[in-house]
Amino acid sequence: MVYVDGFVIPMPKKNKEAYRKMAAMGAKTWKKHGALDYWECVAEELTVKDMLTGKMTSPFVKQLRLKPGETVVFSWIVFKDKKHRNAVNAKVMKDPAMSPEAWKDVAMPFDMKRVCYGGFVPIVRI
Repeated sequence: MVYVDGFVIPMPKKNKEAYRKMAAMGAKTWKKHGALDYWECVAEELTVKDMLTGKMTSPFVKQLRLKPGETVVFSWIVFKDKKHRNAVNAKVMKDPAMSPEAWKDVAMPFDMKRVCYGGFVPIVRI
């Protein structure tokens, strides 16, 4: 069994490269401390056909109240189990790369107050 931390992040499109750089550092840090897998994905298609009505709709845009010029980052980190996640995250938070000093001159490429986050137990895995 595995455990997954998942994130949905509204972000200005203009900040994509800054986010990519920050995410690459995050991936390196989480993997260094034992995460099994680490994904960061930027939305390419946010308008889809509603299966019930046949109309085009934008659920992410509506739910996240995206502003003009914003997109969505969908990301997840995979761990052996919840205990492993807790241990890895504790190490990550103690890593010098994650210290306030390391981030003091870095502008966040997204609004931390709008991040959706949760821990998930997979129920189907192929």
